[in-house]
Amino acid sequence: MHREKVNVFEQLATKITSWTGSSMAFGTAFGIIFVWGITGPIFQYSDTWQLVINTGTTIITFLMVFLIQKSQNKDSKAIQIKLNELIAASRHASNRIVDIEDLSESELDVLKKFYQKLSEMAQDDGDIHKSHSIDAAQNLHKRKSISNASKDRDINDLE
Repeated sequence: MHREKVNVFEQLATKITSWTGSSMAFGTAFGIIFVWGITGPIFQYSDTWQLVINTGTTIITFLMVFLIQKSQNKDSKAIQIKLNELIAASRHASNRIVDIEDLSESELDVLKKFYQKLSEMAQDDGDIHKSHSIDAAQNLHKRKSISNASKDRDINDLE
């Protein structure tokens, strides 16, 4: 029973947001405003005449904020799922960034800096087909660390 109510609301919200983004909705809204405007002289531009449009637009705006947010939340989830699928399906992509939308703002800033660095590395390479990922960068860093440690041992052995 509860699930049916949720589905009815979701279906209604989807239909309303779809309709309100249409040319027909714009034409209807424009028509209402036009009729309201031309009735001004009839009602002598009274306070009630002004209150009708102010109240109507305020109520519609208030309700639309929630419907638009519902639609945005649904779209955002769908996009995140699609992106996660692409990441998971890509052999070269790091699975660590799946579901990063759950990270804090400061954690996202750290990742952004890292990807800016990867971008700089790609530009320095001059080869747009060469891929840099978190895992590849970490593996390279480990190899360099091992190589540097080995060189340090060799230098120490020579001394």
